[in-house]
Amino acid sequence: MNQKEAVFQAVNGVLAEHGLSTEGNISSSITKELRSQIVAVLVAGFQNNTIAISENFDRSKIETYASSLLSNWLRKDGRLNGGIKYVAKNPGSRAGSGDEQLKAMRQLLKTLTPGTADHTEVQGFINERVAEISVAKAPKFDLSKLPEALRNKFSK
Repeated sequence: MNQKEAVFQAVNGVLAEHGLSTEGNISSSITKELRSQIVAVLVAGFQNNTIAISENFDRSKIETYASSLLSNWLRKDGRLNGGIKYVAKNPGSRAGSGDEQLKAMRQLLKTLTPGTADHTEVQGFINERVAEISVAKAPKFDLSKLPEALRNKFSK
């Protein structure tokens, strides 16, 4: 079973046991006790290999993973959040997270005082690097398929 479906079934099962509604946005219905019961169901599913997982975790890490998984799907699954479309709080905040140069510049930025010339300079380099990465990841397409006017304009 995939993780999204496992979370949905675990939440519905635990809420049904307690006679709680499984309709609408149920996040506010989930107490600490209910949450720990749902996490326990997910952990058992991972340990019994009934829920797909790509890594082997020890007990403490699998509990943390299951708790994070629950939080994720309570926000994103329309069946659990009342049909609300998920919107990231900080879109693009993870841009370039795998780029070593960008990581180093962000670490340097944290050591500098905001508003100083050095801080502004480093932030400028970060912005340039993020733009470079974005361009490198831009979708590739066949310019020859475009009409001649557009092909001439965009074939720089």
